[in-house]
Amino acid sequence: MKKVSNILWGIVFVAAGVILALNAIGITRIDLFFDGWWTLFIIVPCAVGLFTDYDKGGNLIGICIGVFLLLCCQGILHFDLLWKLLIPAIIVTVGVKLILGGIWGNRCEQVYARLRENNASIPSGAAVFSGSTLDYTGEVFEGAQLDAVFGGVKCDLRGALIHGDCAIHASSIFGGIDIYVPENLNVKVNSNSIFGGVSGKARGRYMENQNTLYVNATCLFGGVEIK
Repeated sequence: MKKVSNILWGIVFVAAGVILALNAIGITRIDLFFDGWWTLFIIVPCAVGLFTDYDKGGNLIGICIGVFLLLCCQGILHFDLLWKLLIPAIIVTVGVKLILGGIWGNRCEQVYARLRENNASIPSGAAVFSGSTLDYTGEVFEGAQLDAVFGGVKCDLRGALIHGDCAIHASSIFGGIDIYVPENLNVKVNSNSIFGGVSGKARGRYMENQNTLYVNATCLFGGVEIK
């Protein structure tokens, strides 16, 4: 997915550069700084995220907000309407999440509940305006809590001893979390993201008779990558 992201962003930059060049030599007169041009910083990343991130819901919400703001800047809609619709939209989004969670369940929470029943300690890694690395090589891994706030967390499970299903709670706020997993481990993701998301080739991987890592991710202007 990272290659797809690079390609899409490359297309965006090439298109912008070509337009600026054509404007400079007088072939076109396309104004890149139209009313509401700043909304593109919301719309474009969310549009790219639709193709590269695991969680599509947050990106769809971002696109809707960006397009609505653009239409307001163009005088087609009024800003007052945004505030009237914002709370209902949030309520509907939360309701949909609850419905989907009730239908499919959240295996991550079930694994955590099992660990609590067994009085197992859940290690945590946090990075606030800094970086943190957790390497579980040669250690038994059952679960972890990862938090990145304006920082980065690296969690390496490639050499960990995994004897059953395990779980990770990952929270990324203006930060990034990298989770390295072994080839013989399934990965299932439950993501709640706004202007961010979960990416990586290992997400959603399934192999028969293999243990599964359940990742519960919350991203706000941040990301989780499973490698």
